[in-house]
Amino acid sequence: MTKVAIFIDIQNVYYTVREAYGKNFDYNKFWAQATANRDVVNAFCYAIDKGDKKQREFQNILRTIGFNVKLKPLIQRSDGSAKGDWDVGIALDAMEHADQADVIVLVSGDGDFDLLVKKIRTHYHKKVEVYGVPQFTAATLMNEASEFIAIDKTLLLT
Repeated sequence: MTKVAIFIDIQNVYYTVREAYGKNFDYNKFWAQATANRDVVNAFCYAIDKGDKKQREFQNILRTIGFNVKLKPLIQRSDGSAKGDWDVGIALDAMEHADQADVIVLVSGDGDFDLLVKKIRTHYHKKVEVYGVPQFTAATLMNEASEFIAIDKTLLLT
């Protein structure tokens, strides 16, 4: 059976899906599609921990589906701005787990991942499927993917 490892950039998915469709991403439908006839070796969701109850409930739903949820605190800067992203963590984990899987699934439209996707394809010789909202996914990322899968109405909560 084909082995798959999944890496989801929660912030990117949340904001791009909301902007494009005004709805939420359906993690259950995604799981069913991405794991069909595959053995899941790892499945990670990366999120920013703001510490609120609704967010904890969402994270527990993700765990129930089968995801490992990785959290990082939101960093408040002295100028009042805030920062919270997982780009480096996602890249390190994807490279660390690439040897264990036949297919790497990345859910993000962030063009910063184009180098990661290329490296996994060329160095590790793995298929890389990228899921993203088409109008908010970097062309460079789509071009580097073995396969780009559009997040469309079939992967949204109704």
